[in-house]
Amino acid sequence: MNDPVIWSRLQFAFTITYHYLFPQLTMGLAPLLVFWKWRALRTGEARYAQAARFWARIFGLTFAVGVVTGIPMEFQFGTNWASFSRFSGNVIGQTLAMEGMFAFFLESAMIGAFVLGEARMTPRTHFLAAVGVAAGSWLSGFFILVTNAFMQHPVGYAVAADGRLHLASLRAYLDNPWALVMFGHNQMAALVTGSLSVAAVGAWYMLRGAHCDQARLYLKDGIAAGLLASILVAFPTGDAQAKLVARLQGPALAAMEGRFHSGPRAEINLIGQPNVAEQRLDNPIRVPGLLSFLAFGNVQSDVRGLDDFPRDTWPTDIEVLYYSFHIMAGLGTVFILLMLAGAVQAWRGRLQESRPLLWLILLSFPFPFIANTAGWAAAELGRQPWLVYGLFRTEQGASAAVSAGSTVFTLIGFVGLYFVVGLLYLALFGRELGRGPVEASHD
Repeated sequence: MNDPVIWSRLQFAFTITYHYLFPQLTMGLAPLLVFWKWRALRTGEARYAQAARFWARIFGLTFAVGVVTGIPMEFQFGTNWASFSRFSGNVIGQTLAMEGMFAFFLESAMIGAFVLGEARMTPRTHFLAAVGVAAGSWLSGFFILVTNAFMQHPVGYAVAADGRLHLASLRAYLDNPWALVMFGHNQMAALVTGSLSVAAVGAWYMLRGAHCDQARLYLKDGIAAGLLASILVAFPTGDAQAKLVARLQGPALAAMEGRFHSGPRAEINLIGQPNVAEQRLDNPIRVPGLLSFLAFGNVQSDVRGLDDFPRDTWPTDIEVLYYSFHIMAGLGTVFILLMLAGAVQAWRGRLQESRPLLWLILLSFPFPFIANTAGWAAAELGRQPWLVYGLFRTEQGASAAVSAGSTVFTLIGFVGLYFVVGLLYLALFGRELGRGPVEASHD
């Protein structure tokens, strides 16, 4: 409890987990805003412009809270993780600066024009503003993910005489294969969040019998985009991510599956409880050979267990890593089945009358946020005990001048402040839902 590294990890974990609740929604809504504005431009139908107008207000509100909650993380690089910043700042500072200078300013300028400038723009110009919002949103995600990918799989760097890293090849750094795969996987997961949120709002309006024309549009487009995105999360992006982990982070893959011993025909564990002390998985339900196939494309492949790696390279939170990975994978499967059921009912023309399914869609609203949080927990815990994988360990990165007590104090402050911010966001979000798309179109 007196270890400042533990408290600094908890503080950063809390602030970044809370912050990412908002960007995943804005990145997921951005393609739908572009689609609706494009349809409005092509068809001239007011319902598409109305949908874009309503969800632009939700986007703007969410973007603002995301900015507020994202600022403290930048300061933590200098306060809690100064040694890490000195070691790798010459590399990761490049993309963090690009994110701020290019992506953030593009997105913030365009969202202002998109939300407030429709009456002053031609339809084509307003559509281009929507494209700018989406481009800034996704470009921001790309730069942040390149930064994280370097921590997962460092490339394009060199070590200076003083032991610090510096950038040797910007192209290799930006073309990091881990970054490209992670970007596809992460953005499809964000699109699941945005699509299911749209479908859930449509289901809520339909169950209430309010704004039925808009509710049908939200259900149809939200389910279609959600089905496509949830499939792409699993394959090819999730499959490619799993293969990278298997090839480059063997201990992480073993911990994610509770695999303590090496051997061929490695099984996927659908359920079970990792027993680290005795190095076994209790009460498992297994599918033989599936892990070998997913990791290496052959059911006979040998998948290394944790006992094949030095103990000091094992992930430091094996149990949390194991459960995070299985929550993510389990919920991802549920999303595919739920969106498939909605698509079938929509194709049959019975979705609006399927009240149990509408309730399921409505109540599933929080679960993409849980799945994304669990997925990021799996990625970051799998990287431990390294801050930069294979180069720089976590205990080396904390600031020596910051005590555990100071970090606990600021963590308590963050929890209280973010609780108030969350209540304010929910109140404003609820107000927009209560006003509905019809009222929003008259504002």
